[in-house]
Amino acid sequence: MKNAIKKTVSILRLLFGAIILGLAYNVFLIPYKIAPGGVSGIATVLYHVTNGKIPAGAAILTLNIPLFILGLKAKGRRFILRSFAGALVLSFFIDITAPLISNFTSLFLVLPGSAASHDLLLYSLAGGFVSGIGLGFVLSEDATTGGTDMGAVLLNKVFPWVQVGKFLIILDGLVVLIAAIAFKSFSLGLYSVVSLFISARTMDGFLEGINFSKSLMIISRKSEEIADKLIKEVNRGVTGMYGKGMYTKNPYMVLLCVVKKEEIHKVKNIVKEIDPSAFVLLTDVREVLGEGFTPHQKD
Repeated sequence: MKNAIKKTVSILRLLFGAIILGLAYNVFLIPYKIAPGGVSGIATVLYHVTNGKIPAGAAILTLNIPLFILGLKAKGRRFILRSFAGALVLSFFIDITAPLISNFTSLFLVLPGSAASHDLLLYSLAGGFVSGIGLGFVLSEDATTGGTDMGAVLLNKVFPWVQVGKFLIILDGLVVLIAAIAFKSFSLGLYSVVSLFISARTMDGFLEGINFSKSLMIISRKSEEIADKLIKEVNRGVTGMYGKGMYTKNPYMVLLCVVKKEEIHKVKNIVKEIDPSAFVLLTDVREVLGEGFTPHQKD
């Protein structure tokens, strides 16, 4: 029963994140031709270039399906199924609510004749912030809504010497460039970059991280059980170091583990589930070299 409730809450959080993301696109981004990278950026271009004949939501889902199929082996069945569910809800929500939200924005966000009606900077900032929150919910539930992050992972499999992060920057940059060319506006390209940056920073804050990895030191009486579950479920190495409480004089096994920002939520849940009284230290790591992170490079 407990597991069923936990899974239900996880799915609801995933769907809630997709809905928030859809609101960000419909209210702040798509209507104003702001395309902050990703598949959604391409969908925005297609929507405006075809004068609405290709709905943005349908375009997002159509472009994502091949990426999900190709990424099935690389990311695993569970991750792909959850991600597809998120992408499906996102696409459906964008298209089904587009007319209603269009009326809302014309009444409340845009005041004809006012300077604010043309302030795309505000829309790019708000769109980036809200979409970052939505993405934070989705990523915290071990899923994604597809897009360039999936494409970056697939390209990394073909060209392993190029980091996933670099591919992500290249792909998002290309989408922004395509949007600027399609809309014949350099300023719209810059607004898209602003929105992309704000979205990334907001998402990082939501997931309790920035663009760095995180180092965790875990002190618990159940360190063996925690270490086993971290290795199996997070697929990260764990190092055990012998320590002793100087007040109690009791010996402890101190666990050291380095994870990526999107894995922090899962690690904290594992520790909480096994030992709610465990002592956990979480610190930023500027650079991690080695397996699973940045490969060692010759100077």
